[in-house]
Amino acid sequence: MTLMLPSPASPLKIGTRGSPLALAQAYETRRRLAAAFDLPEAAFEIVIIKTSGDNQALIAADKPLKELGGKGLFTKEIEEDLASGAIDIAVHSMKDMPVAQPDGLLLDTYLPREDVRDAFVSPKLTTLRDLATGAVVGTSSLRRTAQVLNRRPDLNVVQFRGNVQTRLKKLANGVAECTFLAMAGLNRLAIDDVPATAIDTDDMLPAVAQGAIGIERRADDHSVAEMLAALHDKTTGQRLAAERAFLAALDGSCETPIAGLAELDGNILRLRGEVLRPDGSEAISADETCAVEDGVELGREMAENLLKRAGDGFFEWRS
Repeated sequence: MTLMLPSPASPLKIGTRGSPLALAQAYETRRRLAAAFDLPEAAFEIVIIKTSGDNQALIAADKPLKELGGKGLFTKEIEEDLASGAIDIAVHSMKDMPVAQPDGLLLDTYLPREDVRDAFVSPKLTTLRDLATGAVVGTSSLRRTAQVLNRRPDLNVVQFRGNVQTRLKKLANGVAECTFLAMAGLNRLAIDDVPATAIDTDDMLPAVAQGAIGIERRADDHSVAEMLAALHDKTTGQRLAAERAFLAALDGSCETPIAGLAELDGNILRLRGEVLRPDGSEAISADETCAVEDGVELGREMAENLLKRAGDGFFEWRS
């Protein structure tokens, strides 16, 4: 089959949210596509799609994501436009993606993964340990909330929604003494004036697929599939396959305190996982290795083992 490449007169349409970080990810995708096929960037059109999660009233409400409808808030409208043909591909932050895609859509292309770590953000302090008893911590992440309260049950956690700029403004206004961001987001936005300190993954295990960009397409669009194959990072794909298998076996809605990280050392994959009660009162973790080709199976087995180790009521959110 002869590959039909896009052109400025007939560009490939890249769908994305309109936040600065989402746009940075779409621009990176466009640059990589243009370079891979020696095309001008004008052959790729960025299409901004407003999602339910971009509603300013919801952001201002500072409610937990689960109460607002889950992570599908950030993908529903984009996936509808992809399915209808209004756009050709969709660019997503993988940590925001549910483990299952709508019928007819595939998520099988990943760009090279960025820094997976969380960042501790505070104008005065550098670690969670530095906070005074009773200090206020701002985060909208159920995972980070549970991890913070598990390590420091004396702290007070308040909801803190919005993009990077919105959260930094809230911090400056004294809503909280610190917050958390993903190092990957700060790096992709090239923001170097944020008072951020990277947190070792031994201290705070990140969200599943944190730092990874995924590109979604229509399953029957073989021309786009061939183009995206030139961008796919195999290592990132292997790592995310294990992490997302772990997540899917625990809770495919991505709405619970779950952390997971797969790392590769040659042909050996190390998978770490953690599940917590939402109030941080209990955490269960696992750390195992396997051959890289067995990563998906390990992810499922690790999830099953954690479910067995949990006591009555630990996973009450699954009912």
